[in-house]
Amino acid sequence: MHTDTRCNWFRKYTAWAAVLVPLALPGCKKENAYVPPPPAEVGVMRPITRTFAPYIDSTGTVVAYNQVTVEARVQGFVQQIAYKDGEQVKAGQLLFLIEPAPYEAQLQQTEGTLAADQAQYKYNDAQYQRKFSLNRSGDFASQSAVDEALSARDSTGGRIQTDKAAIANASINLSYTRVTAPFDGGVTNHQVSLGQLVGSGGSPTALANVVQLDPIYVTFTASDQRIQEFHLALAKKGLTAISPNAVTVRIGLPTQSGYPYEGRLDYVSPTADSTTGTVMARVVVDNPHHDLLPNYLVHVRASAQVLAAPALFVPNVALGTDQQGRYVLVVDKNNVVEQKHVETGQEDGALTVITAGLEPDDNVVVTGLDRAIPGNKVAPRPAPPPGS
Repeated sequence: MHTDTRCNWFRKYTAWAAVLVPLALPGCKKENAYVPPPPAEVGVMRPITRTFAPYIDSTGTVVAYNQVTVEARVQGFVQQIAYKDGEQVKAGQLLFLIEPAPYEAQLQQTEGTLAADQAQYKYNDAQYQRKFSLNRSGDFASQSAVDEALSARDSTGGRIQTDKAAIANASINLSYTRVTAPFDGGVTNHQVSLGQLVGSGGSPTALANVVQLDPIYVTFTASDQRIQEFHLALAKKGLTAISPNAVTVRIGLPTQSGYPYEGRLDYVSPTADSTTGTVMARVVVDNPHHDLLPNYLVHVRASAQVLAAPALFVPNVALGTDQQGRYVLVVDKNNVVEQKHVETGQEDGALTVITAGLEPDDNVVVTGLDRAIPGNKVAPRPAPPPGS
């Protein structure tokens, strides 16, 4: 084909294509239609059903079971310090020895005075008996002589009683030179030095402190309302808060997980603090390794296992709050989100007790809560329950 002819044919073809293509497109174009997004996925779970015992959580303070400051009750020089600072000692163990020699001498002196007065009493009694006999027989003994002999004898008897009291007092003072531990416990650092004069100035001198650490006390407070609730619930079972096995108290240090120590409730104050609205209670805790030391702050949980009953739990994250109170979102049988207002009880770790408003077979939304809008359909997926 000639070149010009090919060019003319090409130009005609492209012209017709330019006209036909726009005409063909409208016939091939589809109408735009709205396609709704798929339902939002949410995680759901049934409420957890298990036995639950009501409890009281509080912050407690560790208090020594026994604590005393040992003092010098007599004057003298410290002759011996018989323990190492911080040592565990037994009741009656020697801690300090205050120079005993002056008190031993005082005791011997009073004992000597007693012996002399007892000898004098024997002589005076013999004199009295002789003069009394002579007076009775009418021989050379007037009544006045008898009376004088009786007075001399009884006076000596009085001195004997005084001597015995002096001996007792001297013995006590001598015993005070040995300062011993009043009970088993740990002894603090000594507050006096060897050879130091103590007990002078008319007042006792502090020597050291003895602290009993095993067992040990933990004191805590609870609101008077919670205490009343416990008392009422226990009373229905014929128990009191300090009845054996009625209340279990567990203790944990802030650095520990959970409550590894168990205590025995041994005292609940008979009065409430009007300024704080709380009641003080005390537990005894075995402390063989001295993990708990006086003035430590600890976590305390007091629970009544005898009041345990089945309860429904939901994860804390599933709970919301509005003007009407607490609520959860549930998915019904048509996969539509519904808001249910509930009444809540105590928390137990990551879970909260639901006391009303929820059924055991409800599907509670626990994940994807921001996508769960009441009235909307969702795509529920099973979610694992959190640990409690």
